[in-house]
Amino acid sequence: MAFPVRCCALVGRFEDPRIAESVSALLPHLARRGVEVLVSEHNPPGVPGADVTRVADAELGARTDLLIAIGGDGTLLHAARLVARRAVPLLGVNRGRLGFLTDVMPQNMLQWVDAALAGELEADRRQLLTATLHQADGRHAQAFALNDVVMQKHDTGRTLDFDTRVNGRYVNTHTGDGIIVASATGSTAYALSCGGPIIEPHLEALVIAPICAHTLSDRPIVVSARSVIEIALHERPDTRANVICDGAILGSLVPGDRLETRTAGEHVTLLHPPAHDYYKILRSKLHWGRGSVER
Repeated sequence: MAFPVRCCALVGRFEDPRIAESVSALLPHLARRGVEVLVSEHNPPGVPGADVTRVADAELGARTDLLIAIGGDGTLLHAARLVARRAVPLLGVNRGRLGFLTDVMPQNMLQWVDAALAGELEADRRQLLTATLHQADGRHAQAFALNDVVMQKHDTGRTLDFDTRVNGRYVNTHTGDGIIVASATGSTAYALSCGGPIIEPHLEALVIAPICAHTLSDRPIVVSARSVIEIALHERPDTRANVICDGAILGSLVPGDRLETRTAGEHVTLLHPPAHDYYKILRSKLHWGRGSVER
């Protein structure tokens, strides 16, 4: 990344009034600093404004020096996929509900954007996952994920029967609604709601968390980030599952197919304000320490 930043990409649901409010303040601010602004060509005409350059999503990561995601964690996860193969840092402005990853608040946005343009924020490299869907006919599909890869039932009330393997070794046969493979970053997302542990984001570990398991003994487990995790469905009538990477559908999994998840060679870099405190974020978002003396 070159400093000072001369080209910046904005990502968000600009038609949302809360996000539009932040964008309307940010665009003239960037213009006064001589920064070119890129947005996706898929945004509705006239949104977010006239003083932007519209490009294909594939070009956003290739042409920008900095990507600013305005919204919730889902917006930042989408932005991470756009720059997964690029050394482009991400700055998240929180206009969502939780904001584990988007930790710049709107009232401080312009201050921290200026610091990002000058290269003065803390750089935080996060490991990506890669999911590969190997289909029985020889085709395959692949995608990156920052948080998690999810296999879950598709358009049916029936549970799924499926096997998991780690590094080629059989682990378990599961019955339930599906399973999550989460990175350390994603341990505070969907996997947490399934009883998974919180993992400090720089530990080299993955969480495997069953979704609504049929037996109480089918518990989440933590494995090395160097592991290769394979999932395969059992043959049953009308059995089909969706494979979802950070909320985006990769494809359908049917008996005879195989889903493989592993740590990718690529990283994304998140930018944080100085003195970023992961445990402070946990206390805030998970409402820890209420009623005790603030330390």
